[in-house]
Amino acid sequence: MTAVPSDIAIAQAAKLRPIADVAADLGLSADEILPYGRNKAKITAEAIKARTPTGRLVLVTGINPTPAGEGKSTVTVGVGQALRRLGKKVVICIREPSLGPVFGVKGGAAGGGYAQVVPMDEINLHFTGDFHAITSAHNLLSAMLDNHIHHGNSLGIDSRRITWPRTIDMNDRALRQIVVGLGGLNGGPSREERFVIVPGSEVMAILCLATDLQDLETRLGRIIVALTRDKKPVTAADLKASGAMTLLLKDAIIPNLVQTLEGGPALVHGGPFGNIAHGCNSLVATRLGLSLGDIVMTEAGFGADLGAEKFLDIKCRFGGLNPEVAVIVATVRALKMHGGVKKDKLGATDVAALTRGLVNLQAHVENLAKFGLPVVVALNRFVSDSPEELQAVLEAASTWGVRAALSDVWARGGEGGEAVAKEIIAVLDEGKARFKPLYDAALPIKAKIETIAREIYSADGVDYAAAADRNIAQCEAMGLGQTPICIAKTQYSFSDDPAKLGRPKGFRITIRDVYPSAGAGFVVALAGEIMTMPGLSKTPSAEAIRVHADGRIEGLF
Repeated sequence: MTAVPSDIAIAQAAKLRPIADVAADLGLSADEILPYGRNKAKITAEAIKARTPTGRLVLVTGINPTPAGEGKSTVTVGVGQALRRLGKKVVICIREPSLGPVFGVKGGAAGGGYAQVVPMDEINLHFTGDFHAITSAHNLLSAMLDNHIHHGNSLGIDSRRITWPRTIDMNDRALRQIVVGLGGLNGGPSREERFVIVPGSEVMAILCLATDLQDLETRLGRIIVALTRDKKPVTAADLKASGAMTLLLKDAIIPNLVQTLEGGPALVHGGPFGNIAHGCNSLVATRLGLSLGDIVMTEAGFGADLGAEKFLDIKCRFGGLNPEVAVIVATVRALKMHGGVKKDKLGATDVAALTRGLVNLQAHVENLAKFGLPVVVALNRFVSDSPEELQAVLEAASTWGVRAALSDVWARGGEGGEAVAKEIIAVLDEGKARFKPLYDAALPIKAKIETIAREIYSADGVDYAAAADRNIAQCEAMGLGQTPICIAKTQYSFSDDPAKLGRPKGFRITIRDVYPSAGAGFVVALAGEIMTMPGLSKTPSAEAIRVHADGRIEGLF
């Protein structure tokens, strides 16, 4: 087998179509796009308003991730390319990468091999500046909050009850808990502070759920930044910050158009993480995709217990979306890790371990049926997979009554995704989807948390720390009891313990804290030891990245 070049080498060798031609394929005129250089563009608000969503929505999700890799973005792009090869008018809708993972361990989020969106290096780095705009808007609110306290605190903010953090798009564990205001009289009152990574910012969540500029400003104004001494909420609107924040985000809210390696259209917009946030690309981009194409391929972050649940219970609920197929991405290597095999032993054929690990995939299949969605298993192929192992997964899926096919998009691009694409088309033709959210948003907060924990995680129950109990009562007192729930949890396990792989049983989930995301429209529950600011590994990817004298990039993936 011919060796496949690195992702960055493939991306830089690609001959891209003019972005205006990609837009024209979608029926967009030159006046309806705002070019950002030669290969990127934003689509105007006027173009969005002039169209109505009529396409069909396909969700790509996955098993619980492992260090072996699964490849949701790669499959989303590759199968999108395959659908285009089969004559479908398809639009890919995915999230923008965060610099934290790019320079950490996970890498970028533009796909891989011959299933990428391009220009890969620009998408993975500064792109069109959306993340920078979100960072600026978030930190403007932080600055205005501290400035208000410095100049007399007429709102009566209790500095012990400030809930609004600062943000940066980098993995930096040193910023998880800090002290600010140490500059004397002109430095402002000293207080404890923390940072969250930009994909975990409420401003990111708001941008991804807002429908237009007016809705964006309204949602920004609802952000709760602190409590007064008598525990009344103080909002961004109270600080008169929402107008300026909206100004910083006026271009960031409109979607970005790029292309796949095979020249098909892709909307890359928004980037909340699926473990600490709701993990989906923007509602504006998804609805635009549904108005421009017959089929939209979109993905949700991490495993189906996180990204897919939030996509279905939060994004689809708010956006009136009606997904018709769920594609679950799995790999033999990852399933063997769920079956107990260490990463350095994955090259050896081990059908027994694979069979043990299949329970993880089976649980996700069963969970998605609870939302009324037909499932297609996309078995993402690695060169080390044996025929016996591949066949074992396909046969297992058949016994569960779901469609399954091999995906070889990393090595073969769209051609390698045609088997999965045909299964998706068959499910759409059958028209058996009956989507419904998992829970009624009107239920009490604890009832919703426990429904997710029992029905999706298979937990025996939920335990609440004292802080969580207090803050649940506070959220309900503020009128946020009837919103969806966004559980922040480790991505590696159904449980809140990342070491419990496969399909753990006999465990309980611990909710250590709960806080409102009033602007986004949901309540966040922190499970276990999950952090909203990641740290770098001992050997981060940044160490291997360099730029040669001729501008050629090395080490970016």
